[in-house]
Amino acid sequence: MKYIQAEYSGPLNGKVHIPGAKNSSLALLAAACLADDIVTLEGIPQIDDIRMIAGISQDIGMELKQDGGQVVLDPRWIHSAVIDPGKSSSYRASYYFAGALLAKFGRVTIGFPGGDDFVSRPIDQHIKVFQALGANVQFLKDYYVVEGTELKGTDIYFDTITSGATINAILAASRAKGRTILHNAAVDPEVVDTAAFLNRLGAKIYGAGTNRIRIEGVSYLNGGTHTVIPDRLIAGAFLMAAGMNGGQVTVEDVIPEHLGSCLSKLQEVGIEIESGENHITAYSTGILRATRIRTGMYPGFATDLQQPMTALLLQAKGKSIITERVYPMRFAHVPQLRRLGAEIELRKESAFIRGGLPLQGGWVHATDVRAGTSLLLAGLAAEGNTYMTGVEHIERGYEDVIDSFRAIGAKVSIQEHTGKEKIADKKLS
Repeated sequence: MKYIQAEYSGPLNGKVHIPGAKNSSLALLAAACLADDIVTLEGIPQIDDIRMIAGISQDIGMELKQDGGQVVLDPRWIHSAVIDPGKSSSYRASYYFAGALLAKFGRVTIGFPGGDDFVSRPIDQHIKVFQALGANVQFLKDYYVVEGTELKGTDIYFDTITSGATINAILAASRAKGRTILHNAAVDPEVVDTAAFLNRLGAKIYGAGTNRIRIEGVSYLNGGTHTVIPDRLIAGAFLMAAGMNGGQVTVEDVIPEHLGSCLSKLQEVGIEIESGENHITAYSTGILRATRIRTGMYPGFATDLQQPMTALLLQAKGKSIITERVYPMRFAHVPQLRRLGAEIELRKESAFIRGGLPLQGGWVHATDVRAGTSLLLAGLAAEGNTYMTGVEHIERGYEDVIDSFRAIGAKVSIQEHTGKEKIADKKLS
């Protein structure tokens, strides 16, 4: 059993290179199926979700080669649109293969999405997209089948703002016949990145980044090269690290505009921010102010940053309140933070945090990648050692979490527990 060991590290100082965005990469790799020639993607992180996509690509006949951050895909020999349910259920964004393969094959078989489960993330808006374009959807025990011999453009009105379904609609409509207009579309940078990539290949997508996106379907897409945007969520977490015990942390190769709401909140709690063209530096004395946060869809405060922000607010004297409006049940990290001495009360969709109390190291378990980030940050501020299991969740989202945190002075390491040695105060129940 692997676990991450974190020790109290004092003020954190240093620079971190931010890799390509995981959420964007997952969409781009599936989108490559739409092309009719070789595609090269730059800046793709080397994480477990990407390795799972490589396995799916091999199954359906799409050659995928990764050399560092460069991934070369050849979709010309795709011979199947049947996705192994076991592989597709291992990560959430597998549903992009449905949108990407449907127009080419007319029928896609795929398992239900997995990954981080915040009480079963719904895919109803994805299904609405496929049906609006003329496809039928059949649900079976472990998988579903999307079938549409000819997709036709139409007007699609999303019932709620959803980045995943907006991207899936762009994928499916790019090679549908006629015009598709998406209303109440998500405006996330990852949506814009996907549209920019497809436009490089010859797609006709207009208005990405606004709530109304127009797609003129095309019958052919070229190959091409595209560089994924930086991961704004990883960047935000490292900026928060500067406030855990005071310090100065710089994130490099970022797009500051993608972090507007996060930077605003960090300044509100007392962290100074300095932004350049492609870097951001956070300065903190370690003295923080309590605040209130409500998560929301972009450009609001990201739900993915709610969990690391919870750890940061444990250091702010007074009462802070975080209200989770995107995934109201996304609080699996709270019972684990309590193991370290945190005082957090949950009421429906809100967490009431009493900050400024000392934390004490112990055993905790990460249930998803952002929860793991939260626990790791808390471990760096806790007295003694903190041991975190569930490392596989961290590895789904971070290319090299240990080296990245060590770059800013964090005392962290990955350990292997064989069951033979004894570790003091081990509590996993």
